[in-house]
Amino acid sequence: MPIRVLSVVPGSPAGKAGIQPEEWLVSVNGEPVIDEIDYQALTAAAHLKLVLADRDGQEREVSVKKGAWDPLGLCLDETLTLRPRPCRNHCLFCFIDQMPRGMRKTLYVKDDDWRLSLMMGNYVTLTNVDDAEFDRILRRNASPLYISVHATDPEVRARMLRNPNATKLMPRLRKLRDRGLKFHAQIVLCPGINDGEVLDRTIRELAELRPATQSVAIVPVGVTCFREGLAELRRFTRESAAALLDQVIPWQKRFLRETGTRLVFPSDEFYCLSGYPLPSDEAYEDYYQIENGVGMLRQLERECLEAEEYLPPVPEKPAARRLLIPTGVSAHPFIEGLARRFAPPGVTVQVLPVVNRFFGETITVTGLLVGRDLIDALRGIPCDEILLSGNMLRQNTDSFLDDVTLEQVREALGVPIRVVENQGESFLRALCGLPEEDEIMEDKNG
Repeated sequence: MPIRVLSVVPGSPAGKAGIQPEEWLVSVNGEPVIDEIDYQALTAAAHLKLVLADRDGQEREVSVKKGAWDPLGLCLDETLTLRPRPCRNHCLFCFIDQMPRGMRKTLYVKDDDWRLSLMMGNYVTLTNVDDAEFDRILRRNASPLYISVHATDPEVRARMLRNPNATKLMPRLRKLRDRGLKFHAQIVLCPGINDGEVLDRTIRELAELRPATQSVAIVPVGVTCFREGLAELRRFTRESAAALLDQVIPWQKRFLRETGTRLVFPSDEFYCLSGYPLPSDEAYEDYYQIENGVGMLRQLERECLEAEEYLPPVPEKPAARRLLIPTGVSAHPFIEGLARRFAPPGVTVQVLPVVNRFFGETITVTGLLVGRDLIDALRGIPCDEILLSGNMLRQNTDSFLDDVTLEQVREALGVPIRVVENQGESFLRALCGLPEEDEIMEDKNG
């Protein structure tokens, strides 16, 4: 379907070729443009033949010569934007299905769009992709993708996703490998369903696809208190988390010895839950799956150590300060140790594990704490400032998952709150009472 040209960048190859706003882009080098992926891939060539149409449907052909990979210079209509494709699965473990009602509508949107996987790192199952669309993935050299595998046993995977198309995964992963494309995999582990021998098979078969398989993250299933009418799921205990690590660590050692990479990485939550010490910084290699909660704590520590080397020294007699840091239950011991280690003299830090009442006590990660729970847990605790992880806030907003705002939490507690971004430098600056670097630049420019 032709796509309307909204504007043309002045001086761009498209502008020099005489393309005008309100024309319609029909094809590039003989291929129709379906979406942003097609547009970017097809216009990367140095020699382009564009078919354009006016409002009356009269077509003309335009030839464009430019540097390979140079932008063509068209701004296209919003019909080209990546509207997420709805998920067709009914996963046993879907977190969205077990959220409370009455939250903002966007939190209930389920997408399973390979284009967002390529552009933003979203995890997809590929069950939403028919054979023609999968061929387009191959033609466009979409790499790396982020794929929710869960199990390579086709029957187990189909049962987990409750979608018969889930059985097609392994043949498609082999096609990605044969075309030289790469992917990162995740396994949401559900006790009694895809653990044990099923997990061993999954790890083994994904390893056989190297180098297409770049990394495999294993994360524990999240079980909230809103599961009425849903399939019964068990959550991980201290003992089962330890058993999982005992199962995976030998795989890591074997892969490191044979291939130079550990390949498979359990998330931080398994270590926090089991009481096992976190792996070293080197054990996370390039932190391939940091957004999946794999290595976030160790990276935070490393960044604190790095920042300690170049941040300005704290005064010899700093003013006494009482800081309060709320965290999820699972990360509490690590964050408490980090705060005591890096807090300067005169600064007293209380790290408080906050029980998640909103989603249920079984949810223990910091990023899922909400405004109401913070108000209830922190009210009345004496402190001079609260340091709050930016993980808790919706991206680019001051709202928590329950739509309580940061300002509402400040007003309810009557204490200054400083949002700490997820970098060691930001954490260290907050402990030491130093302004953020962007605040310093604002002062200089002001």
